Amino acid sequence: MTFSHLVSAFFTNYMASERGLSDNTIASYSDCMKLLVKFACERFGGQPEQLDITQLSRDLVIDFLDDLERTRKNGVSTRNLRLTAIKTFFHFLARNVPQLMHLSEKIQAIREKRADNQPPTCLTVPEVDAILAQIDPGTVLGARDNAMLQLLYNTGARVQEVADLTIDKLRFDSAALVTLTGKGNKTRVVPLRQETVEAITHYLQLRRKKGIESNHLFLNINQQPITRFGIGRRVDKYTQKARRRCPSLRHRRVTPHVFRHTIALHLLEAGNNIVDVQNWLGHEDLKTTSQYIEISIERKRAALEKLPPPHCGELPEEPRWKKPELMEFLCKLSRGAMLRKSGSRPKNAPRATA
Repeated sequence: MTFSHLVSAFFTNYMASERGLSDNTIASYSDCMKLLVKFACERFGGQPEQLDITQLSRDLVIDFLDDLERTRKNGVSTRNLRLTAIKTFFHFLARNVPQLMHLSEKIQAIREKRADNQPPTCLTVPEVDAILAQIDPGTVLGARDNAMLQLLYNTGARVQEVADLTIDKLRFDSAALVTLTGKGNKTRVVPLRQETVEAITHYLQLRRKKGIESNHLFLNINQQPITRFGIGRRVDKYTQKARRRCPSLRHRRVTPHVFRHTIALHLLEAGNNIVDVQNWLGHEDLKTTSQYIEISIERKRAALEKLPPPHCGELPEEPRWKKPELMEFLCKLSRGAMLRKSGSRPKNAPRATA
């Protein structure tokens, strides 16, 4: 099979059919493959169809990853994600073309680059309130944005999950719920707060008054399903406006995913079980959820450091049991002996008479 046939089979047969990965994952892997092919063509000359799979050596892949950081200014996390995509492709090759197993082993041996463990950005409750306060729910677009951000914070949904959400996935009876479809088409059910229900209900009422009919929950100005990028722009708009009211937001970049981090932290700080938070967010690995415990501890430590010390900074009086009269008496005797040995006389001590 040619290189082109192998790439085509990887995306159509393996990624889409066999593994059933989401469109976003497939698109991300496709972007990585395009960049790798372009890099290889520039290195060896020629067209993509002329590439030989054996030209994609371990050294070439490492050079490609370095170029991502140097030329495209990608961060370490992006570099590592690209490496994961490449390893997945070569794993597929090893399964289907045994002659390439040795090449695949060399690619699999490439290590991820270590990155500084930066905790995810999380908002405080006042910061969330400041952002939501910038929205005017009196218009259809304002009501949509209010419902959208309330839902992001309430559910911790991924931005694509919100963009894809349809009205039939909502339930507004005694126990309001929303069914979200996440990575790998896995679904989870998340409860809705009354404020979120009221915001969505208000938005749908204004929509109906305008004669807007669609099963998609959130629509853009052209009455088409809003995209993840559209949601990101709305979050950024209200964050910029909130900075005037909330100075702590001035040097922080807030994206829709920050709301996901935020509710995860707030749920843990409210005393919820970590497994419940894991299910709430749809994390496959508990380690992903555990990172918020570390953030919670750091926030508690920072809050503790801001507290004034007891007794207004004065040391509390030492308990009497720590300085019993006997010990005080013995200490005086010891001091007196030292003075007599040195030949000096204690202050106010009577002189000896002949």
